[in-house]
Amino acid sequence: MSDDPTQVQEFFTARAADWDSRFPDDGPAYAAAVAELGLRPGDAVLDAGCGTGRALPALREAVGPGGTVLGADLTPAMLTAAVRAGRDAYGQLLLADVSALPFASGALDAVFGAGLISHLPRPQENLRELARVVRPGGLLALFHPIGRAALAARHGRAITDDDLRAEPNLRPLLSGAGWRLESYVDEDARFLALARQAA
Repeated sequence: MSDDPTQVQEFFTARAADWDSRFPDDGPAYAAAVAELGLRPGDAVLDAGCGTGRALPALREAVGPGGTVLGADLTPAMLTAAVRAGRDAYGQLLLADVSALPFASGALDAVFGAGLISHLPRPQENLRELARVVRPGGLLALFHPIGRAALAARHGRAITDDDLRAEPNLRPLLSGAGWRLESYVDEDARFLALARQAA
C-alpha cells in the first residue's frame, strides 16, 4: 500500500458504500477475535482502521457500558458507512490517522486492528504509535477474517515471503515497535496475532 494517505483514502472511499455487503458473514469471526483479547468491563479499547465499524458491537459488549470504545479511520466515507449501519451507537468514531493518534500515552488498554497491517504506510513506525497509546502490558490484536493463503487466493495470487503477516516477518516487526508477539494463528478461517506492549 502507498505511503500517501490520499491514495489509501481513495482506495477505501471507492469501496465504502458496499463494503459490508461484500463480507456479510464476518460478524462471528470478529466477535471470536475480540473475545480472545480478554477485555474486561471498564477497559478502553481502540479499533484502529475501524472501517465501517464491524468490530465495535463486540468491543462494546466486551468492555460494557462503563468502558470506552473508539473507532479511528482515515477515510471519511468509511466512517459515514459506519454511522449509516448504526455502529456509532457502540463507540465514538474519529477521523484519525494511526501514524499520529489523538490520545495521550498509555491511555488505552488494548488496540484491535482488522486488516490493518497491510495498509500501514510505515509499519514499524505505525505499530510503535499504537504501542505508545496503550498502557504497559496492554494488548494488540491484528486480525483478518480469513488467513493469508485464503486471502491471497481470493485475489488470485500466491503468498510471498515478504508478506508482513508471515510470522517470521511479523515477530521482529512487532518487537522493534515495542510489542511482544504472544500468539499467532493463520488458518483458512482466520488470521489472529496477539501481542502485548513490552514496555
